[in-house]
Amino acid sequence: MSTPPGPSSPARPPAAERTPDAGAGPVLTGAFRHSPVHTVAVCLFGAAAAATAVALPAVLGHTLDLVLRADPGVADAVLLCAALLTAEVLLDALVALTGGVTTARSTAWLRRRGIDHLLALAPHRATGHFTPGDLVTRLTGNAAEAGTAPTTAANGLAALLTPVGALVALALTDIWPAVVLLAGLPLLTRLLRSFARGSADSVRQYQRVQAEIATRLVEALGGARTIAAAGTEQHERDRVLAPLPELGTQGRRMWEVYGRAVVGSGILVPLLTTAVLAVGGLRLAHGALSVGELLAAARYAALTAGLGGVVGQLNALVRSRAAAGRTAALLALPPAGHGTRPLPADGRGRLELRAVTVTRGGAPVLRGVDLVVPGGTTMAVVGHSGAGKSLLAAVAGRLTDPDSGQVLLDGVPLDEAEPDGLRREIGYAFERPVLFGDTIGAAIGFGPFRPPDPAIEAAARAAGADAFVRLLPQGYATPPADAPLSGGEFQRLGLARAFAHAGRLLVLDDATSSLDSVTEHHVSRALLRDVRAGSRLLIAHRVSTAASADLVAWMEGGRIRAVAPHAVLWQDSRYRAVFAPADHAPRPVP
Repeated sequence: MSTPPGPSSPARPPAAERTPDAGAGPVLTGAFRHSPVHTVAVCLFGAAAAATAVALPAVLGHTLDLVLRADPGVADAVLLCAALLTAEVLLDALVALTGGVTTARSTAWLRRRGIDHLLALAPHRATGHFTPGDLVTRLTGNAAEAGTAPTTAANGLAALLTPVGALVALALTDIWPAVVLLAGLPLLTRLLRSFARGSADSVRQYQRVQAEIATRLVEALGGARTIAAAGTEQHERDRVLAPLPELGTQGRRMWEVYGRAVVGSGILVPLLTTAVLAVGGLRLAHGALSVGELLAAARYAALTAGLGGVVGQLNALVRSRAAAGRTAALLALPPAGHGTRPLPADGRGRLELRAVTVTRGGAPVLRGVDLVVPGGTTMAVVGHSGAGKSLLAAVAGRLTDPDSGQVLLDGVPLDEAEPDGLRREIGYAFERPVLFGDTIGAAIGFGPFRPPDPAIEAAARAAGADAFVRLLPQGYATPPADAPLSGGEFQRLGLARAFAHAGRLLVLDDATSSLDSVTEHHVSRALLRDVRAGSRLLIAHRVSTAASADLVAWMEGGRIRAVAPHAVLWQDSRYRAVFAPADHAPRPVP
């Protein structure tokens, strides 16, 4: 028997998975095809090791007979035994080496494929089906488990060749011990089938519960400050660990299934070996077998009955298939489609939404939105919380696709546009930016292209970030982890990144909410003077932001209530009520 099954990586099957291992076959086939040479090498080395293991008992038996007869050829026989033993050790080492390389290559390929696919999805397509914790485990632990499949299958083939070859060799040595052994093999086969069925279900359930714990833990870590401030650490600890009893139940099921297989084979294998030895002893007593042949028969019986060793490989394949099914569920999500149409070279960033509807959680969030942002215009989008402003911003820059309707940029539908050109022409800044890059300068330059250093510094000046960046220990070469930044400074770096990659359309999704009024005024002026000209779509919560825009789109309940200059809309008390009371400053002069 091999080592007992260990826990697999957590993941929770989404509703889209119609069967537990749906889609596992293509994923495993792809893993095999990715490393065909290495997989074949594992098979060849494993088969050679199996052949050596089958040949060794016959050679040992023959050597023993030569020793008992004091035959002068015994020295050559001993050398052959030593050669076979050395070859077996070397081949096992080669199997381990090539198997490790194959597993590493397959795992890396699965992870790269999964990450590439995830990044090709619109953000809501992944998060709508899987939690962040579940996504991480599918791309790490589950991919690693599935990546072992080529090596496990190759080793399983070798593990099967050994007992089959031993049975043939036993029959060639003497037919009667082979007949006795064959009589017990159906029981051993039945044991294997029972183990495979029970193990598959217990592994899937174990993975499901692990995924639930991982998901709750990621949620708790993301809200650690809130939990600490609320003093609810014990409650959250209990919530995260609540599925532990079920995890224990499923873990015990795995061990019970494995234990039954161990006990069954532990009883059956010795009985079969004893029966073969008894028949072999009788044949020896009647002169039909020599002592060396009896030794070989005993060894072949042990190897054949060792079919139970296939249980370990079978268990590993079961875990790999379950993990591959989880990876396949992620890969099955349809990526955002792209076209090949280039944006017109003379376009000024005219954005048009036609009857755009977006549904989340079964309810419409955007409802038949019609909106036009003329080229070169700055439009603010305002509305109460939940009006759909951020979702409209995501649709405008194709971070998500509408369920119905169409979005066009300079007359080209976004889903028909050439993707690289589209990303170069749409810039984004968010309320909570995330910095990517080894340095502050690299974080500002992160995007579809790397601007030159002077352009990065100019973008930082326009965003009001240059002054504090130069005060950092290494200036623009400071690693983000070594830069003690406030929320407003983070936002200014996010704005700088957007300004450095500003195209014909720039979308600022509440990207100035943490800025003080003076800095916001500076950024607003720089946006007009120092950033590439084009259209601006500003998700706004402040009166000052709306007042600085050419037009304001007033949203309510997922619809556009009105589009007009801020000064016109300000006459409506319901529009004024959109803004916080602290923002009810005197009406700005248009």
